[in-house]
Amino acid sequence: MSDCREPRVRYADIEQAHDRLDDDTIVKRTPVERSTSLGEMVGGDVYLKMEHLQWTGSFKTRGAYNKIARAVDEGVDEFVAASAGNHAQGVALAATKCGADSTIVMPKNAPQAKIDATRGYGATVELVGQDFQDAMNHAQSRAAESDAEFVHAYDDPHIVAGQGTLGVEMYEDCPDVDTVVVPIGGGGLVSGISTAIDHLSPETRVVGVQADGAATVHESLDKGIPVTLNEVDTIADGIATGGISDLTLNLIEEHVDEVVTVADSEIANAILLLLERAKQVVEGAGAASVAAILSDELDVRGETVMPLLGGGNLDMTMLQTVLIHALTDREQLLRLRVKINDAPGKMEEISGVIADHGANIRTVRHDRSVEDLNVGEAYLVFQVETSGAEHAASIIDAIEANGYVVEDINRERTPVSTS
Repeated sequence: MSDCREPRVRYADIEQAHDRLDDDTIVKRTPVERSTSLGEMVGGDVYLKMEHLQWTGSFKTRGAYNKIARAVDEGVDEFVAASAGNHAQGVALAATKCGADSTIVMPKNAPQAKIDATRGYGATVELVGQDFQDAMNHAQSRAAESDAEFVHAYDDPHIVAGQGTLGVEMYEDCPDVDTVVVPIGGGGLVSGISTAIDHLSPETRVVGVQADGAATVHESLDKGIPVTLNEVDTIADGIATGGISDLTLNLIEEHVDEVVTVADSEIANAILLLLERAKQVVEGAGAASVAAILSDELDVRGETVMPLLGGGNLDMTMLQTVLIHALTDREQLLRLRVKINDAPGKMEEISGVIADHGANIRTVRHDRSVEDLNVGEAYLVFQVETSGAEHAASIIDAIEANGYVVEDINRERTPVSTS
């Protein structure tokens, strides 16, 4: 653990930030909605804190404005930040509202929608490197070589205090809440919220959530120092920082009750579920909290629970990827490989079986140049839309009943021999 064992953010700091965020054209109070569907799934009472409806589509403006407004009062008029997207937009909006200039360094693979939005809020955007760490290193060097002040995404007490204002709202929205669930990237959000909740309602459990492919908190707590990953791999780019800081590690240790991890498949399913049931478009980082309450890692049965939907900046390309992944996981999208004697009428026969079961064929292709095929054999590869696992199984069984060997490519189903 760092030499400074005492957290450097107090509830009084959050109160001051709350007073500063009094302009609802910069930060608005976001709504809470009860989800009976999710409640039935988890056996509890679920209230969604819909921070993805914030002006920039993310909570990040809270911390950025608290930091920048203070600095502008002290004479600073230029700011630099690094971000994969949401922090970028928060800094851009806050700086513009305060009459200051901002330059945001973003990785080259940042979602185009977030790049465009950041420019739209008035920032100059520089694309550097392939990940957040590359962008961070460049931004810090740029700030050090100029009069600009660097605005860290999470390793700053003023940023953490600004994010903590969300914890005040969550408590006021539902004072009897048993558990609040908060995504973790660099830890600034969960640090601020947990500091506020611990002061206002010490009996309320605060649970942090990380994506499996970007998880650092458990190891950091075990080792007593912040652990940084060399690379991250998750669809939740908003929490793909790959590391936390001494500041946030201290605050997590002090105020967060539990930290769980979720897989990308669980995050994808949560995004789709929020679309279907809550009619909300939420990005991966924002949906991680819902993925957590649906997972085996977290038990909220009989509780009043509030998952935070922290961001809604979902790139359309990523949405397509997520939908395909989630539909495949539900077996609503099948890829079937059927071995045939390469003769006229086989595609028509198998397509007829699929049609008789009320399924739609998206695509079909012939594979003839495959090593394990004999002369005169071929594979037909179908992409099929179904209503779910039971429907999918009935289609596969019907094709096999007609004498064909079928492989469910997505599920690696063992083919049934017809010999």
